[in-house]
Amino acid sequence: MWANPRLLNAAAGFLVGVTTLVLSLAGFRALLQSELFPLRRIELTGPVQHLTREQVEAAVSGRAAGNFFAVDIAAVRAGIETVPWVRRAAVRRVWPDRLEVAVEEHVPLARWGDGQLVNSFGERFPGRVDAVLPLFVGPPGAEGEVTRQYFRFASAVAPLGTALERVVLTPRLAWQLRLANGLHLMLGRDAEAAEQRLRRFVGAYPGTLERMARRHEYVDLRYPNGFALRLPGTGS
Repeated sequence: MWANPRLLNAAAGFLVGVTTLVLSLAGFRALLQSELFPLRRIELTGPVQHLTREQVEAAVSGRAAGNFFAVDIAAVRAGIETVPWVRRAAVRRVWPDRLEVAVEEHVPLARWGDGQLVNSFGERFPGRVDAVLPLFVGPPGAEGEVTRQYFRFASAVAPLGTALERVVLTPRLAWQLRLANGLHLMLGRDAEAAEQRLRRFVGAYPGTLERMARRHEYVDLRYPNGFALRLPGTGS
């Protein structure tokens, strides 16, 4: 081996490579532990309505450990995404001493139970608002399905000039609606069939119930060729 220049050169190159790697790892470790690059600020960027700097700082407390290079960005992001109104967060380092946080907040679409809201993606989250929102009711985990059907049902009743006040998916998976004008609609099971019944009712409404002098409150649309009506005070 010692008489073979090619093998000697290869061995020397290997040793140099190992030495360089060890020194690089040692330097990297020293850099992560160095106090020369402290993390001084966490900056919240972009417009937010429900989130404060104090909430962000509380959420990342204990997660933004280490200096500028050592801080765990994924841990910081995960901490921020635990804040109730935060749907998603993006975190990046900005030289020389700060983290920049961009947040996508939940946009409330409806209420769900007590102290819960549903966003336009059909995701439930804790929160309260003063705005008037429709109420969604359904089995746990049905938020996405109720949200999808809300948009379809709202489109169907739009010609009536009234909004949806409540959308209910019962434990037996039957659909019920309440309109802002007080009308309660029973649509039955199968979302597609329920939507067809609703559109048929909306088309027939101007020539039928709209002409009635007495106010109606309950309409059962679970009939193949018509609907049943209950008037206030009649009990049927």
